[in-house]
Amino acid sequence: MQKTKKAILYLEDGFFFIGKSLGLSGETFGEVCFNTGMTGYQEILTDPSYAKQMIVMSSPHIGNYGTNNEDIESNEIHATGFIIKSESIAPSNWRSQDSLSSFLIQNKIVGIQDIDTRALTIHLRNNGAMRGIISTEDFSKESLSKKMKDVPKMEGQDLSIEVTRSKKTTLCKREKPQFKIAAIDFGMKSNIYDIMLNNGAEVTIYPAIVEANEVLSNNPDGIFLSNGPGDPAAIDYAIETVKKLIGKKPIFGICLGHQILALAMGAKTFKMKFGHRGINQPVKNLKTSKIEITSQNHGFAVEEDSLPRDVVVTHKHLNDDTVAGIECKNYMAYSVQYHPESSPGPHDSRYVFKRFFQMMEENA
Repeated sequence: MQKTKKAILYLEDGFFFIGKSLGLSGETFGEVCFNTGMTGYQEILTDPSYAKQMIVMSSPHIGNYGTNNEDIESNEIHATGFIIKSESIAPSNWRSQDSLSSFLIQNKIVGIQDIDTRALTIHLRNNGAMRGIISTEDFSKESLSKKMKDVPKMEGQDLSIEVTRSKKTTLCKREKPQFKIAAIDFGMKSNIYDIMLNNGAEVTIYPAIVEANEVLSNNPDGIFLSNGPGDPAAIDYAIETVKKLIGKKPIFGICLGHQILALAMGAKTFKMKFGHRGINQPVKNLKTSKIEITSQNHGFAVEEDSLPRDVVVTHKHLNDDTVAGIECKNYMAYSVQYHPESSPGPHDSRYVFKRFFQMMEENA
């Protein structure tokens, strides 16, 4: 294990914490946001939706079950920094293959520990997610303040182009798949396509910049719009592509895909104060009146008042009444703001995938 060094977390409003290094020594920056989950740190770190963000885990003890080669959502860590109260230095789990700190070092991630993450979480709740710098080298407030001016804000950033795959990939577990799904990769988590594959589908994953005619040329049974990072309104090419796909085939979107679908139908999105990130987010299904505990990770949301008349809200987040799901009445298209693939998280919302398969079957 690398010897810990003194470290600082400096926020754009001048608030700062002094702690110890976690993972690699050095300097990093990004939007500082908090996650309320007690577990799932490896899936969180490897989720492409966290690109250009530094994650605060509000739970005080992180790393107790180590890391392994299975609980990953992509082939690398996409977060730029990791912020925790205390690392469990002796992980204990039958699946554990390495420690958290070693995992961070291998992926060249700079982090900080031994700070009051609950005080930090309260500060972010009160003042909003903001840019920050973690450093084990520079402790000058004046110097860090100057560097902060070069750290880009999340608004207006198209980050999907940075995390999407570079070429088309087709996956299948069966000789004769039941459905052909075209998935547009804005930062797609692996457990999403695993669920589709396990339900007998062939999944062809396209880069974010794919054109509508290429998606339709393979005559898919359904089109999936994936999760991903950044400002949805900045991904104009994807919005234009989805506009051309609506009404052609059944469409299902998750998280960023949900926002892009709404934008393509004429709605607007907005930057939230601190977003929803965690595996304990309450959502109400307005059709059934049932409450689901969901896994979420987003800093932008759909403006309900901007939705066109033919789009209905199907789910609401119970903490702030924001839109958590929509459905188009005139076309076979729906989406959810949360993560029904539950990786990490509860399985309350796995049924959301069933609707997609039902739509493809009905359309066939």
